[in-house]
Amino acid sequence: MEVGGQLPAEVVLAERMEVSRTIVRSALHKLDAENLILWEGRRKTLVKRPDKRHRLSQSESLPTGEELERRFLEWILRFDVPAGTSLNIAQLSRKFGVPAHSLQAFLSGLSRFGLVERRAKGGWILSGFTAEFAVELSDFRLVLEMNAVRHLLSLPEDHQIWGKLTEIRKEHEDLRRDLKDRYHDFSTLDEKFHTTINSVVKNRFVLEAQKLISLIFHYHYMWDKRDEQERNAAAIEEHLDWIDAMLAQDRARSEEAALNHLRRSKETLLASLKNHKLG
Repeated sequence: MEVGGQLPAEVVLAERMEVSRTIVRSALHKLDAENLILWEGRRKTLVKRPDKRHRLSQSESLPTGEELERRFLEWILRFDVPAGTSLNIAQLSRKFGVPAHSLQAFLSGLSRFGLVERRAKGGWILSGFTAEFAVELSDFRLVLEMNAVRHLLSLPEDHQIWGKLTEIRKEHEDLRRDLKDRYHDFSTLDEKFHTTINSVVKNRFVLEAQKLISLIFHYHYMWDKRDEQERNAAAIEEHLDWIDAMLAQDRARSEEAALNHLRRSKETLLASLKNHKLG
């Protein structure tokens, strides 16, 4: 640009740079503070060309793959994005603060789980989080976690998992004691508990699947608010039975407790999905 030239409107800059308007506005404030532009209402006039001293050091500010996955799934689950929704790559890349090519790669990986599909003529469509998907996900979760329990019980007594289970048991007891005021905290503790159990299995495919499973079950607690405190209280007791059985290294009891909790979780997931859709 030449000095005296006018910068385009914020919406034009956002589209050109493939970022949100919030980021554009932040950049404009910076340019104005550096006296590089004169910002008067809608007019943004270049008063001085920037040079090397105005450049910022490059920072790793883009979200990681895990952060992108969490943001995307939160968007689907919390805001009830319906099945069949076309996914606009340009809009979503701005929404999640990632380059379009990164989002394309992410969706390609996510398509393996059946949540999104690539259209024959290009582009992506959201398959949706349906009851059928919830059943398949729950059944797969049961297979993974039962395997993790068997693996965990084979570990030596000096393994760090036993200390972690003891700590998590205390967290459950603390939450149970203050449940009336803190019952909303259970979803986070539930995620931590199941992640800890699965951490003993060093398998890249299990790890990738567990991320998706963990997020789905974490967010379903936000859907159905009816009897939330009572349901969380029951789940805490199920967790404690399961933890005690593992700490006692009782395989039969551990598997029975795990099956009991995972089957109950499947029921509450389906119920919360139904009530969420009805609501």
